Amino acid sequence: MNIRAVIHKAEEGGFWAEVPALPGCVSQGETMEELRANLKEAVELWLEAGVPQDALSAEDQILELVV
Repeated sequence: MNIRAVIHKAEEGGFWAEVPALPGCVSQGETMEELRANLKEAVELWLEAGVPQDALSAEDQILELVV
């Protein structure tokens, strides 16, 4: 699976990233290598947690895909 992240330089040093396709999925690291490892873990945890029930309306559906 390929997921795009937007990487930002942190004001205090290091980097932080957000995944636009996964709301609230963010991570940080002092180096790019650390950021990549932390972001991979954050994405995995976000996907494991699933969609919060309060984020769904009565008309919404969930479709699970294997990619």
